[in-house]
Amino acid sequence: MKRFPIAPARIEFDAQGVPHAPDFGDVYHARAGAQAQARHVFLQGNGLPQRWQGRTRFVILETGFGLGNNFLATWEAWRADAQRCGRLHYVAIDLHPPRLEDLRRAHAASALPELAAELMAAWPPLSPDLHTLHLDGGRVVLQLAWGDATQWLPQLLVEADAFYLDGFAPARNEALWSAQVFKPLGRLAAPGATAATWSVARPVRDGLRSAGFEVERAPGFDSKREMTRARYAPVFVPRRAAGHPLSARVDSEAPRTALVIGAGLAGAACAQALAAAGWHCTVLERHAEPASETSGNRGGLFHGVVNGQDGPHARFNRAAALLAQRTYAPLIHGGHIPGQLGGLLRLAGADASLEAMHALLATQGLPADYVQPLTPEAASERSGLPLREPAWLYPGGGWLQPGALVRHWLNRPGIALRTGVEVKALCQREGGAWSALDAVGQKISQASAVVLANAGQACTLLRPLLGDAPTWPLGLQRGQVTLVPADTPGLRRPRLPVAGGGYALTLQDDSLVCGATASLQDLDPALRAEDQAFNLQRLRRLGIELATQALPLAGRVGWRTLADDRLPVVGAVPQPGASAQRVRELPRMPGLFVCTALASRGIGWAPLLGELIAAWVGGGPFPLEAELVEAVDPARFGVRRARKAPAETDDGA
Repeated sequence: MKRFPIAPARIEFDAQGVPHAPDFGDVYHARAGAQAQARHVFLQGNGLPQRWQGRTRFVILETGFGLGNNFLATWEAWRADAQRCGRLHYVAIDLHPPRLEDLRRAHAASALPELAAELMAAWPPLSPDLHTLHLDGGRVVLQLAWGDATQWLPQLLVEADAFYLDGFAPARNEALWSAQVFKPLGRLAAPGATAATWSVARPVRDGLRSAGFEVERAPGFDSKREMTRARYAPVFVPRRAAGHPLSARVDSEAPRTALVIGAGLAGAACAQALAAAGWHCTVLERHAEPASETSGNRGGLFHGVVNGQDGPHARFNRAAALLAQRTYAPLIHGGHIPGQLGGLLRLAGADASLEAMHALLATQGLPADYVQPLTPEAASERSGLPLREPAWLYPGGGWLQPGALVRHWLNRPGIALRTGVEVKALCQREGGAWSALDAVGQKISQASAVVLANAGQACTLLRPLLGDAPTWPLGLQRGQVTLVPADTPGLRRPRLPVAGGGYALTLQDDSLVCGATASLQDLDPALRAEDQAFNLQRLRRLGIELATQALPLAGRVGWRTLADDRLPVVGAVPQPGASAQRVRELPRMPGLFVCTALASRGIGWAPLLGELIAAWVGGGPFPLEAELVEAVDPARFGVRRARKAPAETDDGA
């Protein structure tokens, strides 16, 4: 999916405070009131609140978020309804989202000040991404796709129960009411979905009919005599491919129970996301305590990424970083986990020029609240270290203690942790439930879904189920981090984490963590003096000089699981023996999911991967566009093999 820089909305306010869009020659809402218009057109037009009552969740898709008035009215109605659904998902697209300062002005006299304030506090950067916001204690999930609706709609993995078709008048904003917008709606519609809009223009009604909706006119709001209501009732419902992410969900009639194997960052992230979505999770950990392996490090980094190509790796890492920052900020600010906010510096290289760095950000549309280029002098001032290179400042970056994060996540309601339990086998019972078995074949636990989040051990458990099918190209990488005591003479401590080749961060006790080494297929558990020397030598680039020989050998050894393409492996496990040329054509093993290969990015990736697993298990909405979901799908390896097979046959003929 091609990304373009986001041009923020140009908004003018008249004497009565009504916001106008001069570029479209239209107003954002009727003078009779934004909230009243939203309730009449979009809530009543979609049969709400009645339609969400008694349901586990309800999903709304809006084609023009604007100033968020429709969302706020919906959120307020949902809150006020004692019979509301368990969770409200609201997905919205906007090509020209407002700047935060314009949003503040528009809602300065809001009828819903508490909700407006929470929305503005969570307002994401205007980068061309899909931003996931958790509001109202996680009970309301708002996903904002900044960019062109004609590009985003084919990429969304959503089953919408209701559509809010909003935007400026068709005569003034023709692209948002085109066939390219209406055509994907049928693919995105859940059975019985409805749609509503204030417009009764012929292209709007024809577009809805072409997407499989039955259309009717209804009384309009304020000066509009009529509006449009529609219900999805297609003559023919196309079947999704067997491996489509929305086809792999657990049967809706099955108990909402899940087994998560592994209590490190991956397992804890999956469990907390599933529990937040209403699943009852049992987490099985072979060690006596959670976070006993690589997740037990005293500190680790989280930050964004800038890459000249802005390909799938860069876009995935950016999506993960944005969600990580929003997830961790309240936990660190609230004192729930040790860590530090306020930014992270990553050296750009001695040859980097500030002019080229600014040009790259302008080309990719990455705003200053996500990343900023700094001169060596400015970077030195921020860090307190004598840096000799330009640097990228990630304002939302920082560090945290992963073990504390794991324990915090596992302590939430809906999660039962069982330690000292080693799963030796999995089997699927009649009826579809999965059982985890011990060394003698006794059942440890049973659930509708199993998530393998136990690093390289996931392949060990899968091997009997996959038969002769090849497993995934995963490697084991040994890493050693070094701990420099707080009382080390001459120790320079960075004011914020600094990375560049190696990294350095100052813990709360003023000791320094630096690292880390990376050696494949190295199973030595002992701290090695040569690895410590390597870590300390790399500190020199960061402006920290230490006498290697004078330091005690201190630190920690752990192992990272990583895939050959350096992306995680997350999704539904493919059926053994199946072959296909496309990822979504590979059928899946019902109820069996995996989350592994977090490499050295566990802290930065964990929140996104947890949300991704919850979407696979529950059937969306997905926190990533389809292209990126496929990039981390375990089925990608089988597709690569299938694509190579014809060429290999031809060569051997």
